[in-house]
Amino acid sequence: MRKLIVQQWVTVDNIAAEEDGGLSFVSGEPFSETTDPAFKASVMGFIDAVDTLILGANTYAQAKGYWPYAGEQGEYGEKLNNLTKFVASSKLDDAPWGDFPAATVTRDPAATIRELKEQSGKDIWLWGSLKLMHSLLDAGIVDEITLLVCPASRGKGTRIFEDRQDLKLIEATSFENGVAVLRYEIKK
Repeated sequence: MRKLIVQQWVTVDNIAAEEDGGLSFVSGEPFSETTDPAFKASVMGFIDAVDTLILGANTYAQAKGYWPYAGEQGEYGEKLNNLTKFVASSKLDDAPWGDFPAATVTRDPAATIRELKEQSGKDIWLWGSLKLMHSLLDAGIVDEITLLVCPASRGKGTRIFEDRQDLKLIEATSFENGVAVLRYEIKK
């Protein structure tokens, strides 16, 4: 059965979005010429393990103007743009993605993900989308969370976890750019 894997950039003090919604703390650009090869391999390994991308409406709104046109993102951008996409929204009727296949809009993301998990294929990736992540955690359908922990703190902002969550560490890897990738299984 396919897994739903959440991937989030966070600070060491559990902040996934700054007070203004920004992510200025994100470090470790995986696609430049100076990138640590091990970090790039980790990021590429993750995108190769998924075939479906789930986005909340806000993340979709932020991503749709950049990613379909981000040729400078190379192989990573090409793979991301060619993933099957779903956007959780109660307001959108369609979700175009540049010249790539449009995302499917779902009004019931939990039901959609449950259906997707029963189908054959690679794992399912929830990208950003903190409100959606929290609702899917509450629904008990998140299987793993991957935290890309940046060497920064912010003190204030939106926390990755708002409530109690029990996790089991699967993997912990640190990189020369200061990012630590922590993979956890959600204990159910």
